[in-house]
Amino acid sequence: MVPALLQELLSRDIRIRAEGDRLQCDAPAGALTPELQEQLRRRKQEILAFLRQAESLAHQQRAIVPLQPLGTRVPVFGVGGHNGDVFCYRALARHLGKDQPFFGLQPPGLDGHDEPLTCVEDYAAYFAPQILNYWSNGPYIIAGFCAGGGIAFELARRLASEGAEISFVALFGSPYSTAYRALPQLRMRVATQAERIVKHARALAARPLREQAQYLTDKWRGRRARLESERPAEPDTVLAMRSKVEKAAIAAVRRYTPERFEGHVALLLPSRGWTDSLDVPLRWRSVAGSSQVYFGPDDCNGDLMLREPYVGVFAELFRRCRNANLGVRKSERPSRAR
Repeated sequence: MVPALLQELLSRDIRIRAEGDRLQCDAPAGALTPELQEQLRRRKQEILAFLRQAESLAHQQRAIVPLQPLGTRVPVFGVGGHNGDVFCYRALARHLGKDQPFFGLQPPGLDGHDEPLTCVEDYAAYFAPQILNYWSNGPYIIAGFCAGGGIAFELARRLASEGAEISFVALFGSPYSTAYRALPQLRMRVATQAERIVKHARALAARPLREQAQYLTDKWRGRRARLESERPAEPDTVLAMRSKVEKAAIAAVRRYTPERFEGHVALLLPSRGWTDSLDVPLRWRSVAGSSQVYFGPDDCNGDLMLREPYVGVFAELFRRCRNANLGVRKSERPSRAR
């Protein structure tokens, strides 16, 4: 068997790689015995085929990040927020327990080898075959957080068009795609600035005149200190790549116009107040075959919902949604990852 041979070579610190139609070997002096050389010569084509297949499989499935690979339930494949960080789901996967398989979907561009994608449909085309290859036959639960909601929605449509069964789509605090366009973003910035001005105006009005100047000075110094702490001392390649992915993802979602998905969409919103925000999350219902809305605590927001202490609440809401859509079917045993 080729794997056994390669394992034996590795144990002798002999490393084999394919370069075109040739095998390249890195080995300490004397480690590559005549017997091993003969095996490599005789089994060259078999070893080349194995290495190419392994390389191809690694390339095809490099988007899949196992956050919690165990369990017999329908697996969740989650798209992260605009920065592509799938570990936003780590606490949620832990709260859902060891019987709920949960995988993150990492976009290209974070490894520095590929350019980020700038079209939501391209993200769906990138993720879909990897999911089908990694975990065959479905069904699947597709999740999206924040800006990743639009990508998750289109991914579900893509998988369904290829015959895969989508149990439901779970959107965690996901603004509707039009919320990322220029005018809504301008309105949001104006509203945020207005809220900040009102807050400081009230704080100033509650202080004697002699303390107002000191209040403004303290706020200005605090803001400058925060900006300085966020600025890296020297260029950080990881942050630069993440920034590039962020800009590409936002550009993709901004141009995206969702088309109808006949399946079920669960909208898990940070709080009830979010329904009236400029993010217009309830518009997802207009392009879904069916939908249900779940609300978090009143003091929660999109930045906090997948973090402690709020993540436990959303794990329970997810279970409620999962049980409502799937039932408790003990016979359900989806195909395992390859």
